[in-house]
Amino acid sequence: MHSNPSHDVADAAASAQPLLDWLASQEQAMADLLAQVVNIDSGSGHEEGVRQVAALLRGRLEAAGIAVQTLPQPGWGECILAKVPGSDAAATGHYQLMGHMDTVFPLGTAAQRPWRVEGGKAYGPGVADMKSGLVMNVFVAEALARFKANATPVHLLFTCDEEVGSPTCRTVIREHVQGARAVLNAEPGRISGNVVNERKGSYHLHFEVQGVAAHAGVNPTQGASAIDALARKILALHALNGCEPGITVNVGVVQGGMASNVVAPLATAHVDLRYTAENDLQAVLARIQAVIEEESLPRTSGRILAQTGTLPMARTPDALLQTYQRCAAQVGFAVDGEPTGGAADSGITSQMGIPSLCALGPVGGYAHSEREFCDLATFVPRAQALALTLLALG
Repeated sequence: MHSNPSHDVADAAASAQPLLDWLASQEQAMADLLAQVVNIDSGSGHEEGVRQVAALLRGRLEAAGIAVQTLPQPGWGECILAKVPGSDAAATGHYQLMGHMDTVFPLGTAAQRPWRVEGGKAYGPGVADMKSGLVMNVFVAEALARFKANATPVHLLFTCDEEVGSPTCRTVIREHVQGARAVLNAEPGRISGNVVNERKGSYHLHFEVQGVAAHAGVNPTQGASAIDALARKILALHALNGCEPGITVNVGVVQGGMASNVVAPLATAHVDLRYTAENDLQAVLARIQAVIEEESLPRTSGRILAQTGTLPMARTPDALLQTYQRCAAQVGFAVDGEPTGGAADSGITSQMGIPSLCALGPVGGYAHSEREFCDLATFVPRAQALALTLLALG
């Protein structure tokens, strides 16, 4: 960071006026491109849809003279990596813009409820999470390239499996984001208008409880109910809520039993754990494992079948957030940083030790639902603030 950041921001805004004016002139073009990508189903694992979204975004970048690489990810589609060179040959590292092209919605959703605009808000699958952020990043990159405005190179990486925890793309992220000076992730801005300066990580465990079957009327004492044992485990797991500040535990899915007149021989459950970068994840997981594996009821046993996790995003350094805040003020909006319990790929980059700031995309809400919306009036200001931030960072 520079010695006098507020002067840098003012200088960046003054010299960047043509760039800011150009972004302001692109409001309709941004909405048009967003409409196109929203109307393509690109649920995680729908390779063809992801590739179609990638092709549209790549086409716009290449038309602006920006070099784009395609990184095929079998089973998921592809990632795209674009690079806008910097004007300062001595500049080290790069700034990284990020986003994901996959959504949570099944094939056919775009046909059922395609792009529509009502009262200045756009609706459709993935419109906020996070197709608007992808489009914003593309236009910011185009603006930088058109005006040769950035001293340090700016890279874009759009991935394709974030909504299922980035099983493949976390390797891609670690490889291509390495060496970045900061990561700016275009997940949707909060409904409050805020950006996200801290995210919880998540951990999902699928487990089973085995019991002993018996006739519930004839010889119930010969059985050992897996459902009874599971119920005790659920109470014990939920008792872990708040065992450390930031820890939440939720058993969200349960299944079990054969029939009402059979002492249940088997039951299964899914548990969700949320934690912060400050929590001792391994210690909490050990406590969860102990609950699952203990003999909650004689002759029953529990075991973990599968577990997956996403990483928390450590708190954004104040200097990075404050630079963004000053740039936002230059283009007319106030913004704060807030924490969230939701995970994102910025957790991966944060764990790499790279300062990361998230939810810089246009403001939206109700992601993962039919009510999902994007506030189109925030498109240009959020793009301008991001472009200015990249210039002010130097």
